[in-house]
Parts: sequence; structure tokens; C-alpha cells
Amino acid sequence: MFDATVRDGVLELAAPGARWLSTGWDGGFAAADRAFNVTVPEGWHPDDVGSWATDRITAAGFDPGSDAPLLLTGVAQEHARIARCGPVAVAATVGLSNPATLPMEPSGGTLPTDPEPVAGTVNVVVGTTRALDDAALSNLVAVAAEAKAATLLDAAGFPGTTSDAVVAACDPDGEPSAYSGSATRVGAAARACVRDAVSASLDSRYDGDDDVPPSVADARHGVATDVLTEVSPADQS
Repeated sequence: MFDATVRDGVLELAAPGARWLSTGWDGGFAAADRAFNVTVPEGWHPDDVGSWATDRITAAGFDPGSDAPLLLTGVAQEHARIARCGPVAVAATVGLSNPATLPMEPSGGTLPTDPEPVAGTVNVVVGTTRALDDAALSNLVAVAAEAKAATLLDAAGFPGTTSDAVVAACDPDGEPSAYSGSATRVGAAARACVRDAVSASLDSRYDGDDDVPPSVADARHGVATDVLTEVSPADQS
């Protein structure tokens, strides 16, 4: 799964005939031959994201096609890493300039106002050569997000950032798999690939003078969700 090519800040992940589910920009289910992860410049705020991305992909020498899932990131594609295991491949780019934490003993706070759309800082694309139905493909997104969070918590102390995105893909002509959970071949391979691709991209991105921020307060951007909720038992009938 995935024929990966990087050119001029654009990562193309070719997978002819694949079915996709994206949590990124203009996401949802789609049938397409490829997906893209595109690096955006500092201060990026286009009036029309779709037109900007089409021009950017075309200028890099790729065919933007139709309905191709699109992920956006401030991380250079030189830090993209691909991991493969069994029927699964995963591509990841990782940057932690805007970490998001979830304190387990919150002090109390307020809900934020909805921010402007930003480019995803941790992007994960997971694909399998197996055929999955909508439920199993949706669950694969959850499996990848869980593995991403576990990996980043161990490596950096954050489960993710304020703008992460996950795309999952499958081959509708492949061997059918009814499930994609952690105990399945697809799910286990996805977890391992996400762990290794995210770890490798993180190591590449922060191999030098630029360090992972030690806390939200030390990061350029970021949030700690410390708002309190009201919890009650479910009504009994």
C-alpha cells in the first residue's frame, strides 16, 4: 500500500482504486487514486484552501485528481517517514509547536472560542491492502489516533496537538477483513506502523537545535483542557 513520492514540499501517497476516510480538510469518505500531505509556508492563510492546494500540488508536478484526501502541515516533508508491516503502511509527519494536553486533575477553566483553521501538525495516513467496510475503515482511524497518542505521550509527554489529522485507506479489491481493532492483523500492524513512523518523524524533526517543547507554557502555541464538567448517572428505566 502506498507508492510514496516527495517533491517540492508535497508528499503524494499513490494507491490506485483505494477507498479513503479523512479527518482533514474537506474530509469524509472518498474514492481516489492518491492522497496528499502538503507543507504550507509560515503565516499561511489562503482565502480558498482548495484552489491554493490544487495550484501547489500541480506546481510540484503531481496530478491533484479529484476527491483526493488532503492534509496540510507546517512540517517540511523531508521529515515524512513511512513504516510498513504486513498488510499495512503508514506515513507520518510530526511537529509539536502547538501541543494539546488533558490534565487528569483539572484546576478548572473555560472552553475556548473556535480558532481559525490551521495546518495539521501531526498528520498520519494509514493504509491497508485489505478490503474494509465503512465501520472497519472508521475504526482504523480510531486505532491510528490511539497509537499516535500513546507514542507521543511516551516520547514527548503530549498525546497530540491542536490540529492533528488522520486519514485511513483500504483496497476494496483486497482480501476482506470484517474488523480492524487492536487484536486483528490489520489493527496490530497499524498500531506498530503508527508507532514507528511517528517516532521516526519526531526524531527527524527535532534532530538538532530545535527541541520538543517541555510544556504547553513553553510552546509557541498550545492548549491544556482543564475545564470542569458535570457528571451524572444515566437515567434508569
